[in-house]
Amino acid sequence: MKTASILPALVLAVALWSCGTKADKPAQQAAPEEAVVPVKLTRVETVVRAESVVASGLVSSAEEARLSFKIGGILNKTFVEEGQTVRKGQLLATLDLTEIAAQVQQAQLAAEKSDRDLARVKALYADTAATLEQVQNVTTGRNVAQQALTIARFNQSYAQVRATVDGTVTRKLVNEGELVNPGSPVYIVSGNRQNDWIVRVGVSDKDWARLKLGNRAVVTLDAYPGQTFTGTVSELAQAADPLNKLYEVEVRLNPNGAKLAPGLFAKVTLQPAQARSYAVVPVEAIVEGNGKEGFVYTLTDDRKHVRKVPVQIGFLDGSKVLLSNGLTGTAEVVSAGSAYLTEQSIVVLK
Repeated sequence: MKTASILPALVLAVALWSCGTKADKPAQQAAPEEAVVPVKLTRVETVVRAESVVASGLVSSAEEARLSFKIGGILNKTFVEEGQTVRKGQLLATLDLTEIAAQVQQAQLAAEKSDRDLARVKALYADTAATLEQVQNVTTGRNVAQQALTIARFNQSYAQVRATVDGTVTRKLVNEGELVNPGSPVYIVSGNRQNDWIVRVGVSDKDWARLKLGNRAVVTLDAYPGQTFTGTVSELAQAADPLNKLYEVEVRLNPNGAKLAPGLFAKVTLQPAQARSYAVVPVEAIVEGNGKEGFVYTLTDDRKHVRKVPVQIGFLDGSKVLLSNGLTGTAEVVSAGSAYLTEQSIVVLK
């Protein structure tokens, strides 16, 4: 009987010890410490520079002419081909004059009839058989007919295309027998004066605002690798191109004795006189860089946490990045360890 009473007590004690052990386990396990990221700070410097504007375009002549007929018609004859040299005033193309000559003859007959009508009415007026109003009306009709004849003869004289500059035919756009509309280019002629070469490039509105007439430019040509040319800004467009939204800048090129031709590909580096201030940080400080956009990390006031700050990248200068916006009033940025950071990270300074 004594043994039978001891066994239930022993089982109860073991069960209680087991439950107590399980309940104590969570209290005995220490919570894992939060990861601490070691970082290094770098002071933000400031520089003032006139950032270059880089663009590309094609060499052309400042005297480039797009020659066309004033009136439409059938192209009768062309006298030059692409690549030929032409002189100012040289005949390049003519229209079929059949219709134009008929219009001139029609205007001539109308003018002659108006002269006869005026003479007859004046005679009747002298005999008091016509009124002064009739004389005045016929006189007006005669003047209108004379002006119509002048227009017809003027159009007849412009039924041909002549070179307006000494140069080279760079494009021939139509062939004999084609119907030509008024004002549609037939030839493109570029002047061939040695010191009359330009490069036209397109720039953004922000770059256009920093440029002025007379700004210097450095030009490189694919045709002359390793050689550089100088130039100056000679024209600034006052409106953007409706297609590409860029502003055209004309750079007058100094050939420096080199042989140039229209169509040569050129890379232009413009040097604006207007400077601007940039914040300078190490390239390692930039995270999530995408074109002109990126982020940097800065310390919060407690010096234990970080804040992610968006910045705008101006350009690279070796191991440095010049920022055009985003770090106003910031003295230091994280330059080492930033790749491992999030805005929830706890940091410690190296």
